[in-house]
Amino acid sequence: MIRVTETILLPEGEIRERFIRSSGPGGQNVNKVATAVQLRFDVRHSPSLPDAVRERLVRLAGRRMTGEGVLIIEARRFRTRERNREDARERLAGLIRKAAEPARFRRETRPTRKSRERRLEFKHQRSRIKQSRKGVPSSEA
Repeated sequence: MIRVTETILLPEGEIRERFIRSSGPGGQNVNKVATAVQLRFDVRHSPSLPDAVRERLVRLAGRRMTGEGVLIIEARRFRTRERNREDARERLAGLIRKAAEPARFRRETRPTRKSRERRLEFKHQRSRIKQSRKGVPSSEA
């Protein structure tokens, strides 16, 4: 079980991990050892997530989410398989934690008198600049 928050626990069975070869420098080691991890978590069909958290997680995941609703996290930051596995799980938990926070609503405010005056003054200045660019009409007819 992975404890994400006080109320959200993810069973190990809901997470699939695949070890792949990592790219980048590392000499012969990088060509022989599969140290990078690809973590897959089925967000759409997970019974562990409340509906509100699931919806926010889909929005937060962006392009890491497949069309079928599977979240894919790749971790290749470290040279060992264990550290990359930990890193991927921490990133998954962090993403779910962020999705579990309720969205803050924006309180509507009205512009202050001074800000409206500044806006209008700026518009008048721009108008004057543009008026000054107009050429003087020629008297050729």
